[in-house]
Parts: sequence; C-alpha cells; structure tokens
Amino acid sequence: MRFVLLSIVLAFPLFDLYVTARFARWTGVPLWIWLTLSLVGGLLLLRNERLAFRSNTVAVLHGDQALLRGLVDSGRKVLAAMLLMAPGVLSDVVALLLLLLPINNGRFGPQPVTASRGGFHRGDSIDADYRRID
Repeated sequence: MRFVLLSIVLAFPLFDLYVTARFARWTGVPLWIWLTLSLVGGLLLLRNERLAFRSNTVAVLHGDQALLRGLVDSGRKVLAAMLLMAPGVLSDVVALLLLLLPINNGRFGPQPVTASRGGFHRGDSIDADYRRID
C-alpha cells in the first residue's frame, strides 16, 4: 500500500507536466510561459502571505482576532502558493479552487473575536468614590 501511494505522489507531477505540455500546444502559448507565470504567482502569494501572517499573529496576540481562523486561512494560502509553484496546469487549477473557497472570509463563518485588551490606556478613567483615611 505504501508503494501505491508513493507511486501516485511521484506520478502526479509528471502527469501534470504532460497535461501542461498538451495544454500549451493546444493554446499556442509556449510551455515556459505557463510554468514561469505560475511560479511567479506562487512566489508573490507566498511573500504576501508571509507579511500578512506577521500582522495576523500580532492581532491574535492582542486579542483582536481568533487564533484558529487565522491559522486555517494562512495555511490555505500557503498550500495554494506551493501548488502554484509546482509545475503544471492541474496543480494551478487546484490552487485557484483552493483560493476561491469561501473559508474564513467573514461572510459565511463567525465574525472575529473582538476582546478588549487588559490594562489602562491614556485617556481612560475610573469612576469611583474617594475617601481619605488619616
């Protein structure tokens, strides 16, 4: 069973490259353009997600966003970027479908957690009674 799974994993990139070559011949666009554009798109998506992950992590630490929501969304984008960097049209289609899924975009799921941060900030006041004891 291990060898069957290993052969499937190893055969997919070769099959994907074959389908890409056939697709490039069918469209008339050179193969290297298909491979280069998807590689550049994957690298840009990965770079942007790296920068967004930092800001999402800071938002989670401040309590402005839920932890699992950010991790699932970031993992989805990183997986799509890796699929875009893999050579082939089939992996690009899977990556685009993964990016188009309405997971954690706020329209269908729960809204992010907005918890107030602890501690006092400049301009905050405390209403209380004051009595001095000597």
